Amino acid sequence: MTPFNPQRFQRRQFLRTISGLAAGAYASGLARADDLPRNTNPRAIFGDSAEPDWKQRLTLTVGPKKADLVGATDRVIQAAVDYVARRGGGTVRVLPGTYRLRNSIFLESKVRLLGSGTDSVLFKEPSVTTQLIVDGDHWDQEVTLADPKGFQVGDGVRLVSKDPYGKGTNIIQRTLIAYSGNRFKLDRRLEERFHLEGDPRIATNFSLLQCTSVADVVIENITVDGNKAHNEMLDQGAFDDGSVRLDECNRITVREVTARDFYCDGIVWGISHDVVVENCHLDNGARLALHSGSGSQRSIVRGNRMRRSAEGIYFCWGAQHGLYEKNVIEDCNYGMTFGHSDSANLIRDNDIQRSVEAGIHFHGGKKALAPHRNRVEGNRIVESGSTALPFQYRICARGERGE
Repeated sequence: MTPFNPQRFQRRQFLRTISGLAAGAYASGLARADDLPRNTNPRAIFGDSAEPDWKQRLTLTVGPKKADLVGATDRVIQAAVDYVARRGGGTVRVLPGTYRLRNSIFLESKVRLLGSGTDSVLFKEPSVTTQLIVDGDHWDQEVTLADPKGFQVGDGVRLVSKDPYGKGTNIIQRTLIAYSGNRFKLDRRLEERFHLEGDPRIATNFSLLQCTSVADVVIENITVDGNKAHNEMLDQGAFDDGSVRLDECNRITVREVTARDFYCDGIVWGISHDVVVENCHLDNGARLALHSGSGSQRSIVRGNRMRRSAEGIYFCWGAQHGLYEKNVIEDCNYGMTFGHSDSANLIRDNDIQRSVEAGIHFHGGKKALAPHRNRVEGNRIVESGSTALPFQYRICARGERGE
């Protein structure tokens, strides 16, 4: 007879319990939402996303005059966004006027930013750039500028430097929150090394509208002007900045937005899912009009017009399962570009005209990382690519062929 071993018994009992819990979790997973009784008259319950379709939510107006919050800067719009967000969401209505921005407007979940079309203009102030003159380490929360002229508390800034240990280029985005002389405090620590041997520089570069880790945001019927002629792109595009930028977001809608004269990208989203960009007009950008960024799933890009940018729609590193239809792309170097693992997208009923290099460009290098299973149908590609070889360069594929 085997002696009783309490430790072994407890271990067996623990394993049986875990196995039972796992089986129960699996079984519960088989019950799909479609099988649940439908709630046709939901109540507002704490923590539950299902709630009534309220007839009215909070609306706050912002404008140069006769508004709930009066002013014409990023600060007054930010104040309205924060106020509405703290009360569960609603609409910030930007009345006609030109609003001069020295920092991004940081949007929050369940907030709708509604403008008045081309009469409501978010205008980026000219950028200023200078060197850092004191080494900055990753624990530091201040920088010392060679020339502080043009920098103000509240400014959005980008810092760029070569890493002293060969890691590449360090790029961060911060806000100036205090200063004395030429020393400025940042809203967060540097987190990277900005040593003098890496030629560290700072500039007032920032996106005009910024969404970070938020959901259920609507940006609608407003104009953003990047003031390209008076803004330097300090990082040469390495930060993938945009006039409108979405990072790690869900269910963001950008509708009837005019983005013009942007010194970087027009609208860019990365690791952001179920993004809708529709009926927007993007004109005269330095880089990419629409930048469907890394890992973004199920984007819907419909009814937009893009003109005079380096590229119309740029798929970047794992943009997948999206729908791109009824867009017009004119006078860009490339109409559309697909690259690393940009797969399983449906591209249909678009008009691509007068692309310098190619109407649609596929590149991806090795087969395993190439763009696969993209369906291209019913598009009109006109006067694009080499006139000597017109058909070949309407759609151009480089690298190992995939599916």
